[in-house]
Amino acid sequence: MNDFLIGIGKRLKDIRKKNNLTINELAFRASVSNGLVSRIENGRTIPSLPVLLELIQSLDIDASFFFEGVEKKSNSKFIHLPKENQQVIEKEVEAEGFKYMHIFSKSLHSLGFEAVLLTLEPNSKREKVITDAWEFKYILKGEVKYVIDNEEVILKEGDSLYFNGKFPHVPVSISNESCVMLVLYFYSGQNS
Repeated sequence: MNDFLIGIGKRLKDIRKKNNLTINELAFRASVSNGLVSRIENGRTIPSLPVLLELIQSLDIDASFFFEGVEKKSNSKFIHLPKENQQVIEKEVEAEGFKYMHIFSKSLHSLGFEAVLLTLEPNSKREKVITDAWEFKYILKGEVKYVIDNEEVILKEGDSLYFNGKFPHVPVSISNESCVMLVLYFYSGQNS
């Protein structure tokens, strides 16, 4: 995950320099401080989604173009988003009792999409599988261990996981309670 965040800062700096902008100029355009831009570029702070989008807009580029570049810089096999890293989305519309939490967003020129609810019973068993999809998991209840290739990650309620299904993978039950997860499959023409 840290590789991905460092990638965001590096990507921001690369595009800013390519556009011959100073930190000062970018900060002014995005209505943020010079210090914040500098900390983001150096991977010392994580921008909120609205700030990041404001910075991307200030570079006069498309958000999907920005994130495509970040993706290639990351060597990790998956992105793990713990629940505590989620952010509340500020909506312009006044609404009482509505709370939007940003879980995950990914730009993908998608040819196919599938959403399923998976319940993993205690003591469930399966070999690793390979799919031709990018897979996104959001844990609704319980906890699970995901094995992706030869790496393991523990997911708890509210955590997210995103990875390329071409790596052999399997969820493993680690408690005596069922684990329920929302699973999204993104089928793409390019699965690199």
